[in-house]
Amino acid sequence: MAYRDLTKTVQIGNRVIGGGNPILIQSMCNTKTEDAASTIAQILELERAGCDIIRVAVPTMEAAESLKTIKRSIHIPLVADIHFDYRLAIAAIECGADKIRINPGNIGSEERVQAVVDKAKEYGIPIRVGVNSGSLEKHLIEKYGGVTAEGIVESALDKVSMIERMGYDNLVISIKSSDVLMCVKAHELIAKKTMYSLHVGITEAGTVLSGNIKSAIGLGLILNQGIGDTIRVSLTGNPVEEIKSAKLILRTLGLRKGGVEVVSCPTCGRTQIDLIGLANQVENMVQEYPLDIKVAVMGCVVNGPGEAREADIGIAGGIGEGLLIKKGEVIRKVPEEELLGALKGELDAMMQNAKKTGDGE
Repeated sequence: MAYRDLTKTVQIGNRVIGGGNPILIQSMCNTKTEDAASTIAQILELERAGCDIIRVAVPTMEAAESLKTIKRSIHIPLVADIHFDYRLAIAAIECGADKIRINPGNIGSEERVQAVVDKAKEYGIPIRVGVNSGSLEKHLIEKYGGVTAEGIVESALDKVSMIERMGYDNLVISIKSSDVLMCVKAHELIAKKTMYSLHVGITEAGTVLSGNIKSAIGLGLILNQGIGDTIRVSLTGNPVEEIKSAKLILRTLGLRKGGVEVVSCPTCGRTQIDLIGLANQVENMVQEYPLDIKVAVMGCVVNGPGEAREADIGIAGGIGEGLLIKKGEVIRKVPEEELLGALKGELDAMMQNAKKTGDGE
């Protein structure tokens, strides 16, 4: 039995994490929360991409007030991210946040943390205790001779113990570092010391390229050990890319079904079509199809049918035309400019059939 099967369950809005529930994907808006319209638009886009929980920054009272409007227009749990000012955390809870994320170390005195805890208890919402390697306390840096996995874990558990002493245990823990192997080690250590649900991510992972690589390695190593109840792929870019990457990481590890998997060949001298452009178009197109299938995009007709045999459906390019393939069998030839449309038509038909048989979304 995996560690995540035994963690404490936590209700976040209309979703439940921990205790063996499915691993949920989180992201964070990069809009100004004070701008409710823009924030709502981005959250709805993230919902369509497959985001399960969304976090927003609450740096001002105006942002906290904006949560009321945002909540009325979205369909997934809303998490308020608070730093420094405990009054913002209290206001965010009163304005409808389904969970708050704080680092008790920068909120202020224990009395201020207690005020936040009391308000969370009154409204029955969980607190995510977040500790990043960049915010590690000086005495722990001195104790361990630098920023270490052991220091991150001790810091997080100290803050959890403080909140427990205040009479509250509706908690989620996150411990993050931009150092992938340090982050992995920290999760291995904390999993031996607590049964709280864990939110997992590699913080400040970087651009879409470097961030995806670091997150895939770090999250893969952590999740494959049975650790982690929610995840975020942190990228400097459009947050929709975070959702795409997170879904693929979970599917690759066998931790989530559903969603179209796209496989494509790396191209070679036989390729006669714009395979790179076509593969990217296909990958974007399939995002909104909740089908548990594999789609192959192959560059030539020499090996295309054979290489696409394990896919449910695929296309293979030729000279000015291509092949539409199902389960390794050629269905028909299609002019190159119609390949994408032909594939979309087949996916639409699959969707209709899935709805009729009850296998759809």
